[in-house]
Amino acid sequence: MKKFEQTFPENFLWGGAIAACQSEGAFDLDGKGLTVADIAVKHDKTVPRSVRKLITAERLEKVLQETDDRKFPKRYGIDFYHRFKEDIAWCAEMGFKVFRFSIAWGRIFPNGDDAKANTKGLAFYDQVIAEVIKHGMEPLITINHFDMPMNLVTQYGGWKNRQLIDFYVTYAKTLFERYGKKVNYWIAFNEINGARFNVFYSTGIVKDDEATYLQDCYQAAHHQFVASALAKKALSKVSKEAMLGCMVAKFTTYPATCKPEDALEAQKNEQMDNYYFTDTIIRGEYPPYAARFWHENGIELQIFEEDEAVLKRYPADFLAFSYYMSSISAADKENFEETDGNLKNTLKNPHLKASEWGWQIDPIGLRYTLNDLYNRYSIPLFIVENGIGAEDVLEDGKIDDDYRIDYLSAHIKQIEEAIKDGVQLIGYTTWSAIDIVSSGTSEMAKRYGFIYVDQDDLGHGTLKRIPKKSFHWYKAVIAANGLGLD
Repeated sequence: MKKFEQTFPENFLWGGAIAACQSEGAFDLDGKGLTVADIAVKHDKTVPRSVRKLITAERLEKVLQETDDRKFPKRYGIDFYHRFKEDIAWCAEMGFKVFRFSIAWGRIFPNGDDAKANTKGLAFYDQVIAEVIKHGMEPLITINHFDMPMNLVTQYGGWKNRQLIDFYVTYAKTLFERYGKKVNYWIAFNEINGARFNVFYSTGIVKDDEATYLQDCYQAAHHQFVASALAKKALSKVSKEAMLGCMVAKFTTYPATCKPEDALEAQKNEQMDNYYFTDTIIRGEYPPYAARFWHENGIELQIFEEDEAVLKRYPADFLAFSYYMSSISAADKENFEETDGNLKNTLKNPHLKASEWGWQIDPIGLRYTLNDLYNRYSIPLFIVENGIGAEDVLEDGKIDDDYRIDYLSAHIKQIEEAIKDGVQLIGYTTWSAIDIVSSGTSEMAKRYGFIYVDQDDLGHGTLKRIPKKSFHWYKAVIAANGLGLD
């Protein structure tokens, strides 16, 4: 019988996270190839999210012809490529037990289909991993975090092409053979349900044919499922201790009212936004509700017999997820106000406050989510993103971000409650460890980190690192292992 946990276990992994495409910069140095992240322009708030995120063939051609690098903030990031030792040292100063980062696919295989890996790219991550371990932290590595090589888009059509499975597995095997004995925690794809909400940056699918677009998206997701399972197979041959997890952007959804129609709508949204992906990767087979969705949307997936076998034999070892907010679902949406959210717009919950960007703040929803996922799958969970984006203001050399402390404190309290509920949780990495270029909006103004980076949206600034008030608060939380938050 499972022992009752009073609070965070001794071996709980406290930490923070970043992504290569938002932090490294140096987009064209040492043999790195162009990736989908490198063509993400700083967003225009006057343009609707649905238009900003949709990449058509015409828009892609136009962006690829643009020669002004400063229009693409992720190309310069925060120069982690040259300042990683300093940044990792700041994380160690906070007492991190784990540091989540990603490896840029385009640094290892510049075109994605190269015959040989780029030795300079491998050497860079040799140094990063060594630095993380030197400071007593576990590396948690995301293999593909919204930055697949552009060549795989322009030459192969993205993940709708089955050939990408082989390219990805070659890439993953290269990482495992090089770092598998040093790294115990891996994530195959960042927010793999991005195939539904962040299509181009997650799968490389360009919308050039309305009739086949949805088919392409779900075929791409299938290929990623198979690639993830094959990566698990490859990792198991290198290390018996290392774990490979799947990750989703968790969209926790409540019925807007107690009307049965709203409850059913919330259930459908949970299924297709979240469980379609986690059911398949963790249980090793598509869920029964998938068949109706495919039928009603004219989707006919090409699924090989060997795909079914490998999905069943090599499920994920743990379930990682990002959690920023919750949402509500209603059968009749006209009666509710819409608000912004992570990866998609949602209906506004009148019982919740919201961030500057309209994301609804729901700490109790995190406890609800942890219980829901653990009771559904009974495998270890890992919260790998949680935080609040805000326009931090530097005054007299300081940043008093009490709103961030309030947000994280409330969520950590609910994590502790979930652990008492019996949830097995490996760790917690906030988003983000340090200010980086925003994933969704490609701007610096939307800041998440404990460490301020002196840089604006155009890449101007000293790049000086300045600890915020939350830096010192989180250091104390980790030192106390989560105790004393009240």
